[in-house]
Amino acid sequence: MREGAPKAVTAIGLALQEQIEHGLLTCGSQLPAERKLSELFATTRITVREALLQLEAQGVVYREERRGWFISPPRLAYNLMQRSHFHAMVSAQGRVPTTEVISARLQPASAAVCARLQLPAFSSVIQICRARRIDGRLVLYVEHYLNPQYFPQILDFDLTQSITELYARHYDLHYGRVRFEIVPTALPAEAAATLKVSTGSPGLRIERINYDQHERLIDCDIEYWRHDAIHVGVDVLER
Repeated sequence: MREGAPKAVTAIGLALQEQIEHGLLTCGSQLPAERKLSELFATTRITVREALLQLEAQGVVYREERRGWFISPPRLAYNLMQRSHFHAMVSAQGRVPTTEVISARLQPASAAVCARLQLPAFSSVIQICRARRIDGRLVLYVEHYLNPQYFPQILDFDLTQSITELYARHYDLHYGRVRFEIVPTALPAEAAATLKVSTGSPGLRIERINYDQHERLIDCDIEYWRHDAIHVGVDVLER
């Protein structure tokens, strides 16, 4: 970076944050193109891009490929101890959830999925891939893997609805014990393409292994969140 550029990067970041704090740039609003910003701040596009990348890392702005830069909305509170589902969790926080089905099919289970669901080799599994939005913004790509013996004809239902509610309503199954694994990650190709970001962009991977009320291992979910979309919390009750 050329001499003086670090100061310019800092100045641009502070100027944009000031605009946000004073309500001149609102959540979800689109920033001018990088070329326009470079003209406004009398600097290069490289310097503008560095400032935007730093703000993106802080969760202040976000990018969508071929669309540009936007002001990030507030993060969704994701409480691991709450027995809720995406639509209920988002709605309870005054936001608008939507779900799109990317694919849904019965297929051979990979070795990794067999291990997660404790299935024998060469088992079949139901895979449901979905994209989820909050207030119209793509934030989550999720792969669901279901043990087909517990969910006959589930592919005939509307899978844009809550799968948790579908289980309860049509199969009399409710989640019991759940095991979580949470790791920061680089978004893989399918997740990145769905969320309209570059492959390798930062994300949060949340894997859930789900048991029903009878302690049967029934499914697992692998969620890929935009890194700035949620903050994870846990309420612990001391006994």
